[in-house]
Amino acid sequence: MTRYIRRAAGFCLLLLLALLANAARVQLFEADGLNTSSANRRTTIDRYDQPRGDILVGDEPVTGSKDTGEQLAYERTYRHGPLYAPVTGYASQTYGTTLLENAEDGVLSGTDPLLAPLPLWGDITRGRQPGGDVVTTIEDPVQRAAYEGLDGRHGAVAALDPGTGRILALVSSPSYDPEVLSGTGPAVTGAWERLNGSRSRPMLNRAIRQTYPPGSAFKIVTAAAALDAGVVTDPDAATDTPSPYVLPGTSTTLPDEARGCERASLAEAIRVSCNTVMAHLGVEVGLDGMLDAAGRFGFNDDDLEIPFRVVRSNFDPDMSDDQLAQSSIGQFDTTATPLQMAMVASAVANDGELRRPHLVDRVTTDDGGTVRRQAPDEYREAMAPDTARQLQRMMTDVVENGTGTSAAIDGVTVGGKTGTAQHGIDNSATPYAWFIAWARAPGSGRPAVAVAVVVEDAAADRADVSGGGNAAPIARAVMEAALEG
Repeated sequence: MTRYIRRAAGFCLLLLLALLANAARVQLFEADGLNTSSANRRTTIDRYDQPRGDILVGDEPVTGSKDTGEQLAYERTYRHGPLYAPVTGYASQTYGTTLLENAEDGVLSGTDPLLAPLPLWGDITRGRQPGGDVVTTIEDPVQRAAYEGLDGRHGAVAALDPGTGRILALVSSPSYDPEVLSGTGPAVTGAWERLNGSRSRPMLNRAIRQTYPPGSAFKIVTAAAALDAGVVTDPDAATDTPSPYVLPGTSTTLPDEARGCERASLAEAIRVSCNTVMAHLGVEVGLDGMLDAAGRFGFNDDDLEIPFRVVRSNFDPDMSDDQLAQSSIGQFDTTATPLQMAMVASAVANDGELRRPHLVDRVTTDDGGTVRRQAPDEYREAMAPDTARQLQRMMTDVVENGTGTSAAIDGVTVGGKTGTAQHGIDNSATPYAWFIAWARAPGSGRPAVAVAVVVEDAAADRADVSGGGNAAPIARAVMEAALEG
């Protein structure tokens, strides 16, 4: 009998060892795969079993969570959803996350190790902390001024603090309410299909994910290139550019809509927006010089994140001289996001130093303890300080005496540049209206805000579309809001 008991005990021991080995295999080697498996609904249930942390503008949350009483307990809510959708993105139980909801998902969901009380705490406990909060750099009055200025028209606004790179406003219009995508069921899938099928593309973040020909607003980059390269040594001296200008290697003439461009100086060409002078200067700088200058402003950067990705703004590396001439006035294949053009204005305002744009000021635990803070970070040296100061004078002249008078603010130093970018077959489509600008408060040694506005309203009368007429008043309202803040 004893022999059989020993055998049974030995067999049970083998079974126990096999059970322990299998448990170790599952927990140590297969845990990650099982956790991420689409068949494992427990992970999804666990993800929504506690409120999500909030995204804040100033001290006010613009997101929330509500208990639905369903298996996926907590569902995302949004305050002023369309106003802040280009910042927050959406957090959907059906379609996942985008923008800040995606980039800071670890913090908001409570899984980021930064939130744990001790190192490796999450790995040991297999638990998670209450969702943390993400405090943005957005200023509510500036965001509202941009949103209300666009008033539903197709377009976008980006505004920066030139000295720090803080993004003060990021607006895309038309917008949408991300709360309609938060949960599950037919209402959510119907909203998804409706939004994605809309011709107005409300879910497209035009401020950072759409590029446009920048038109004459790009002339600031060309001017910086010409000054830095020594092609222009005196911005007030006449150039040798005829009007119209024959594009190099072709019989095609480039005309000027402005008057007085024949052999105009660089300063005058910026003030009244001469195509001929700026195209000619771009050719004189040369492709390598223009590529270098555009790159120092951020063009052709595939890796810019704020913390979510910004689509690349383009300046072609391989062009003939006639194409270079057109690119130097923001046409041909030159394209830019509104954020990129706000960076151009910011670099000029900040004496040539371009700060890295960022949208998150700090990250906190659920009880307000800061676990991560974003410090100002130098991105590029866009131009020499003296070049920037000369461009400041020229951009100020645009607002005081040139094409950008609609952006003037009493008692405030404002510099700007209009842009009217043709596009479509034979340039037949309604031009995009651009305005880039910066403002400095009286008695202040540093600029308060840099802004870029693009309006692409296809319903507008073509004759009425211009950067000075359509986009500059929006920029003025945004700058006024930033100066009052």
